[in-house]
Amino acid sequence: MKSRINKTISISHLRKEYTFAGLTESELERNPFEQFTKWFIQAIEANLPEPTAMTLATATRAGKPSARVVLLKKFDDKGFVFFSNYKSRKGRELSSNPIAALVFHWIEPERQVRIIGAVTKVPREESEEYFQSRPAGSQIAALASKQSEIIVSRTLLEKRVKELTIEYRNKIIPLPPNWGGYRVAPTEIEFWQGRQNRLHDRFRYSLRKNKTWKIERLSP
Repeated sequence: MKSRINKTISISHLRKEYTFAGLTESELERNPFEQFTKWFIQAIEANLPEPTAMTLATATRAGKPSARVVLLKKFDDKGFVFFSNYKSRKGRELSSNPIAALVFHWIEPERQVRIIGAVTKVPREESEEYFQSRPAGSQIAALASKQSEIIVSRTLLEKRVKELTIEYRNKIIPLPPNWGGYRVAPTEIEFWQGRQNRLHDRFRYSLRKNKTWKIERLSP
């Protein structure tokens, strides 16, 4: 079938000036987790839509990348935690290449946070605790879905959901063996604040061998 898009669609006029605020090194916390906490709390208090949403980028061992949006579920000075199906595309890629990148984009305060780090699975009891805190419908969905695999129709998926809903009515829904958490332990965290004329403020925290953090300003 011939494509109906037969000319370049220009969107260069859709420009936005970033004028909300600036960022100086004197304002930064010495620890990037404390700086992230500060910005994260501000995002929540500003009632931003989906402040926990983050782009997760993974890659195969050969370097073929893929990215998707997932939700941050917890974080501390050990790293940033999200949950998923271990047999999904992201799970398979993390199994063979356990390094990932995260990006938070908070539009209204004109901020981004970029994170790179090694990925490990969280302990099983931690996954169990989180799984049991989820709504029953989400638990059933985790059991029913073979994430990232091809399915013939949505009807079959919904049929499986109904079967499992009946099977586990008034019962504790078990944590699937192929489902759980991942922790991204950062070696690099960058804080980006939009500025006018694209002269953005960027500060990168890099983890030294002695486990302290080096802070550098990056050119926009």
